[in-house]
Amino acid sequence: MEKYWNKSMECATLSEMKSLQSFRLSQTVRHVYENVPVYRERMDAAGVKPEDINSVNDLYKLPFTCKQDLRDTYPYGLFAVPMDRVVRVHASSGTTGKQIVVGYTQKDLDTWSECCARALTAAGADKSDFMHVSYGYGLFTGGLGIHGGAEKVGMTVIPVSTGNTKRQINILRDLGSTYICCTPSYALFIAETMQEMGLTKDDIKLKGGLFGAEPWTEEMRTEIQDKLGCKAMDIYGLTEIIGPGVAFECSEQTGMHINEDNFIPEIIDPDTGEVLPEGSQGELVFTCITKEAFPLLRYRTRDIGILSREKCSCGRTLIKMKKPAGRSDDMLIIRGVNVFPSQVESVLLQLGNTAPYYQLIVDRENNTDTFEIQVEITPEMFSDTIKSLEQEEHAIKLAVESTLGIGAKITLVEPKTIPRVEGKAVHVIDRRKLH
Repeated sequence: MEKYWNKSMECATLSEMKSLQSFRLSQTVRHVYENVPVYRERMDAAGVKPEDINSVNDLYKLPFTCKQDLRDTYPYGLFAVPMDRVVRVHASSGTTGKQIVVGYTQKDLDTWSECCARALTAAGADKSDFMHVSYGYGLFTGGLGIHGGAEKVGMTVIPVSTGNTKRQINILRDLGSTYICCTPSYALFIAETMQEMGLTKDDIKLKGGLFGAEPWTEEMRTEIQDKLGCKAMDIYGLTEIIGPGVAFECSEQTGMHINEDNFIPEIIDPDTGEVLPEGSQGELVFTCITKEAFPLLRYRTRDIGILSREKCSCGRTLIKMKKPAGRSDDMLIIRGVNVFPSQVESVLLQLGNTAPYYQLIVDRENNTDTFEIQVEITPEMFSDTIKSLEQEEHAIKLAVESTLGIGAKITLVEPKTIPRVEGKAVHVIDRRKLH
């Protein structure tokens, strides 16, 4: 079994990597300046021309990009190639209900598959293995991203997608899956369902798994490994950059190697935008240097992390990032889905039947996220029949699920139940213990 998928990149010297990054950065900056009006205007306003960016040391001169820029240019305003070269689009939800749309050329898809192939190889997989993909397929990047990487490795891909857990377990057992990818909480739900079915880890053949799309602890890793009998590896990505495969864990399991020949990482002070030295905790920023259709420059992820070039025993020299410690904005990740309080607010205001006071209560029971939305009724509704209140709960539930893509328990509460504050309203109570 090969230890590396692409040794020349994964084990490049620092000077080799910096030289490659500098060349690709200068090419990408020229590409977006010539083809994306927003970037050209931003750079002109900052007094920066493509010829000013000659190396990674010039990166700080470029303006930041943030999620709002993607919303403001919805759907194709940041694309850097004509649409006849875009062979696929993916999307993630946004706070306004509008999705953030990203695009890929065929070369971009090949790059993505390469990144995921590295992750799978680092997890110990090769072409003799069976890859059980339990990430969702569709506009979400998880399923198709790992699928492409597994095919590149030559694995036998089993594209199960999400849901129907007992069927998932039957497939794991009957088709001989040796690797799985899904959210870590779903991995534990699979383990619990197996137990209910009278099965143990000895009834399946899993050797490894790539788990991501939501925060998870070392305690969860230990539990997954004990219950499923496989090595649990972390994988990191975000739709805006490419999808899963931006960074991945090796067998050392002490942080994720960033595919920095494709994505240049920085850590900045989230308040000032100042670039911080290696080892500092701050906001992760990525610049895409090989993408054609959607190459973001200095994209602010809002994830709080730390970068390190400490030597890794696996032999890879790619810079490592620690598990993100949280986010610098108010986004919640619930069962792998991005949820913003403002999305819920938007739903309630559109329905217009309840008072504009609400709280999101997130907890974790049996290693699965629970999600309750408490909504305050108006004094007029207080005298309504139970049936009419139940109908209102149902209407909110359907609207929330349609907007967020995730189910929630809706609880109508009496008037004046939710605390009023003069400052910023407390919309979120997150009881999960994620440290």
